[in-house]
Amino acid sequence: MLDLAIDAALTMLSLALLLNLWRALRGPDLPDRILALDTLYTNSIALLVLLGIQFHNMLYFASALLLALLGFITTAALSRHLLRGQLIEETREH
Repeated sequence: MLDLAIDAALTMLSLALLLNLWRALRGPDLPDRILALDTLYTNSIALLVLLGIQFHNMLYFASALLLALLGFITTAALSRHLLRGQLIEETREH
């Protein structure tokens, strides 16, 4: 029964990944693309966790954790660039 549920979830997540990729490539605006990229990361993490459960391999969980960290940093950096136009703030000495 668990195998059937995992297979159904893998199918739905694969479809969600394709739709997220379409939205990331298609747009229409930059914030929509950033949000699609963030959702793509989230769905990829869920996919890795499901594969870890299915194959009984802890490496998938470590990969999911690494992808979560990279996804957060990337989303934060892209959002900051969108709002301020720069990633690193310059400090002024008086």
